[in-house]
Amino acid sequence: MNLFLLPTLTLCHRELVRFYRQRSRIVGVIGSPLVFWFLIGSGLSGSFRHPSAPPDVNYLEYFYPGTIVLIMLFTAIFSTISVIEDRREGFLQSVIVAPVSRSSIALGKILGGTLLSVVQGVILLVLAPFVGITLNLSSLLVTCSAMFVIAFGLTGLGFTIAWWMDSTQGFHAVMNLFLIPLWLLSGALFPASGATHWLGVLMRFNPLTYGVAALRQGLYLGSHTVTRELVSLPFAFVIVLAFALTMFLASTAAVRKLRSA
Repeated sequence: MNLFLLPTLTLCHRELVRFYRQRSRIVGVIGSPLVFWFLIGSGLSGSFRHPSAPPDVNYLEYFYPGTIVLIMLFTAIFSTISVIEDRREGFLQSVIVAPVSRSSIALGKILGGTLLSVVQGVILLVLAPFVGITLNLSSLLVTCSAMFVIAFGLTGLGFTIAWWMDSTQGFHAVMNLFLIPLWLLSGALFPASGATHWLGVLMRFNPLTYGVAALRQGLYLGSHTVTRELVSLPFAFVIVLAFALTMFLASTAAVRKLRSA
């Protein structure tokens, strides 16, 4: 157990320290989605009409959960870049040859990125009252739980891809190919009911769709303001948990495969 927990917590702590020593990354992770949310939300607030919500729900309010997910997505990308940097510096090689569990290496790196993502998302929750969302203790717990599972899955995906990459440029290209479409087709920008048929099918098969749905229902817990057309909260959590577990298993398999090679 000590050979599992100690390297996991050590790698997790290293990710946290490394991130917050680079303050420019903090500004980029939080600032870019906020600017995106404000500009897009303000520009479309006059023309957006949610089919299942009262007319007083504007686009800034609808886009708010998607912005939280976007912040976590950016954090996942930036945090998993450290895998490539660690390989260049030789740190990753020393970790691989150490007598520790392969899964602890994956879990430590993913858990560090997950905690960073959740912290960034929680910071944005301060703006919830300003967009018309009232949070109580129950909704806050459900929202933070959904954020943790979403962040774990996204960071796991980023880790799995970064493990096989040799350059940060290639990593960014591949991540944009996977993560940005996942976010665009998650219901963050527009509801599934307003999409064309083929887009609606893709959204139903997108695991991040259920993550956004769980987060949105957590924010509106006990209310049907903009959640009438969404899947149930338990079902959304099951799908997102399955996605997070799959990404963890994939990242662990990647570490073990490279070791055996």
